[in-house]
Amino acid sequence: MESQQTRKRRLGEPKPRPVNMADRVYAELKDQIFNFSLLPGDRFSENEVAERMEVSRTPVRDALYRLQQEGYVEVYFRSGWQVRPFDFAYFEDLYDLRIVLEEAAVRRLCDGLQQGAELEQLKQTWLVAEAERLADGQLVSRLDEQFHCLLVAAAGNREMAAVHQSVSERIRIIRRLDFTQGPRIAATYSEHGAILGAVLKRRSEEALRLLKSHIEASKAEVRKITLHMLHAARERSQRQDESSIASPITTIPTITSA
Repeated sequence: MESQQTRKRRLGEPKPRPVNMADRVYAELKDQIFNFSLLPGDRFSENEVAERMEVSRTPVRDALYRLQQEGYVEVYFRSGWQVRPFDFAYFEDLYDLRIVLEEAAVRRLCDGLQQGAELEQLKQTWLVAEAERLADGQLVSRLDEQFHCLLVAAAGNREMAAVHQSVSERIRIIRRLDFTQGPRIAATYSEHGAILGAVLKRRSEEALRLLKSHIEASKAEVRKITLHMLHAARERSQRQDESSIASPITTIPTITSA
């Protein structure tokens, strides 16, 4: 009997593409940075990553250059790579820029200059009954970023939307932490619904007040959680280092703190 896979190939469906090795390395390293398995300031070499992930140096190098372009790592040509030190001032500046862009978009929307299909999509996602709200923090995090990006896109200025998208990608490393707490997920639904309701009614001042309050609350929560996670991760790393010194037969980690 002809298998389903064989039948698909006979009908001309392309074979599934193999997973790109550089993409896999990139995803794993980024996940380790996001989860603070690799701490800000940690240094490592391409060889260490290649050995640990059992790949050649080429996909590792490709992945690291991609992470460098996104601002997560820095290269030191004589001493390897380093996870970029955490700079709260940098993220504060990005949050301030984000507020400026979103406020400008909301003003345009409330002035009636643009009412795109994006707003209809936002209504279907956020103006739902409490029983229909999602509880998965990772999914809500992605939807939260989408909410703000669509809000800007609905204003109709493509350059503004492109800059806002870039800012959103750069703060994603800490912004996602806002959704590790159940109450923040519920608050996000309520706050998004209120912002969207004010925009749809073209109540500019109310929408601007709600938007700024929402972003400031999220920023404060993210800062608190980030500091807590960094402290816990450093303590965990210190205990592991002390254990390695105390036990001579313990395997030395391939990626060590600077």
